[in-house]
Amino acid sequence: MLNWDQIDTVLLDMDGTLLDLHFDNHFWLEHLPQRWAELTDRSPEQAKAELLAEYAKLSGKLEWYCLDYWGKRLQLPITELKREVMNKIRMRDDVPAFLSALKDSGRHIVLVTNAHPDSLSLKIERTDLAKYIEQLISTHEFGVTKESWALWQKLQDRLGFDPERTLFVDDSLPILQAAEEFGIRHLLAVANPDSQQALRTIEQYPAISDYHQLLAAIAATPRHQA
Repeated sequence: MLNWDQIDTVLLDMDGTLLDLHFDNHFWLEHLPQRWAELTDRSPEQAKAELLAEYAKLSGKLEWYCLDYWGKRLQLPITELKREVMNKIRMRDDVPAFLSALKDSGRHIVLVTNAHPDSLSLKIERTDLAKYIEQLISTHEFGVTKESWALWQKLQDRLGFDPERTLFVDDSLPILQAAEEFGIRHLLAVANPDSQQALRTIEQYPAISDYHQLLAAIAATPRHQA
């Protein structure tokens, strides 16, 4: 599936790629609409319909991922509301072994997420991601999202990676396409980002539903030392 002897750097998405996307889907599609309805004169159905319409309008933009934006827009303490259901934050079962294999292989591992820094902090608090990954980057630091070519240029300027020897893993096909257009050579999609939803059929990119399938190849091809 992947030519690991040609990969030195691995850029990893967080939600849906390393963490179960069920938490985020539940929060944005169920919990937040319910709590917003409780605190306003809206019905749960009306609150959800309004939020879904706004989500669609902001899709791919920094505001969609920005907890500060939603806090002001809805007049709600978004991070506190996330803590109400943070028991749903969990790593995918296959991720610890995958990250351990990458780390043992000597490759440079970087988490790159569109999540707001407060959301990233909450998930680091609730999981062992920081145990495996030294560099944790929120695209809010750059003011643009992974859907933008500009983000990839800024990221390369900071990290100095070679696009030809870099693997990027994400569950979002539009984001994978943006990385491909920038020149990232090795791309991998996640077919099952939400444990509570059906496996997706992905044809545009190589796709994985269980990282255990990659462990032997990673171990057999440690990072090339120039």
